[in-house]
Amino acid sequence: MGKINVGRVILGGLLAGLIINVSESVLNLVVIADAMELALRQLNLPPAGGGTVAIFVVFAFLLGIITVWLYAAIRPRFGPGPKTAVLAGFFVWLLAYLWPVLGDGLMGLFDPGLLVLAAVWGLFEIIIAALAGGWVYREG
Repeated sequence: MGKINVGRVILGGLLAGLIINVSESVLNLVVIADAMELALRQLNLPPAGGGTVAIFVVFAFLLGIITVWLYAAIRPRFGPGPKTAVLAGFFVWLLAYLWPVLGDGLMGLFDPGLLVLAAVWGLFEIIIAALAGGWVYREG
């Protein structure tokens, strides 16, 4: 079992993070913009400001790096390729997407349909990001 190629993890992770950021922008600024604005108004919360958006952008890149790191870590056991990337993406989805959506739903913070859409969108988003990041990753 070789060492993880940190440079390739970061490179692949930045690509994965870019995909996550673009996808989240489409989701939040186009697909669910009106529903999210209404939901935030009902909770008496302001829309996300520039500082909040900046934090989300940075953490999306970090999530991409973590996803590719997980791919690199499980690759020796499951083999290189798309199947392992999908598996890494699925596990990241469980912890970073489904878990928070489940909490928001159980507390009744947002409309269940909105949460299901966000969770399903996120599943496709993170799997595509994991596939792209895994494609970049090479043992070195």
